[in-house]
Amino acid sequence: MRLKDKVAIITGAGAGLGRADALRLAEEGARLVLTDINADAGQAVADACDAIFVEQDVGDEATWPMVIEKATTAYGKINVLVNNAGIAIVAHVENTTTEQWRKTMRVHLDGTFFGCHYVIPAMRAAGGGSIINMSSTAALVGISPYFAYSAAKGGIRALSKSVAMHCRENKLNIRCNSVHPGSISTPMVHHALETLSGFKLMEQEDPEASRKAMGIGEPMDVANLVLFLASDESKHINGTELVIDNGDTVASGRA
Repeated sequence: MRLKDKVAIITGAGAGLGRADALRLAEEGARLVLTDINADAGQAVADACDAIFVEQDVGDEATWPMVIEKATTAYGKINVLVNNAGIAIVAHVENTTTEQWRKTMRVHLDGTFFGCHYVIPAMRAAGGGSIINMSSTAALVGISPYFAYSAAKGGIRALSKSVAMHCRENKLNIRCNSVHPGSISTPMVHHALETLSGFKLMEQEDPEASRKAMGIGEPMDVANLVLFLASDESKHINGTELVIDNGDTVASGRA
């Protein structure tokens, strides 16, 4: 029960990394408020975690005070925020439309900004907390077919460091870190594999064996890192980027 008595908000909890985060944090005793734009998927995860679900478009600022109020009314405080919600549009710099660019920034950067902005007063009232912002290895190396996504994730990396320094300078006892997964077996990665190479991982004779052979991680690998950052075990980790990619970014930088 590493998160006993802690209250956490997780966005984009209906599938992929958000779902894994919810299941893992609930397993360790956290009381959860889960949000997703897909109400059916989000509610299903909430039911599995004995959690509260709120339908939310994270890029809509007006939804954030409602989510914060829901958590504080139900549980009296907020200790952890996992800004996980995201989208990935396949388009390079020359064919990315203005609409695609703005949609990507709205979900990733606006959503993460709003989450940090509105949760800090609640965490201050609780005596501190941990903000965990989901970025990507795309923020570190750039992925040309995911131009807007890479830019947005790079912004989340810098945003997280700025939030961490603000909280440290004002002695708020609130930590903020960014998590940078590489290829993880989620619907988003499956879509990327199919779109870019025509490879349908889940249609393989043994998809789990194929995943391992390709070096693709599991959502629970990321969830275990999120658990650590949410817990008091990581109390001295602040303003940093944690890469979870089995060395892919290291290998990509070798001559």
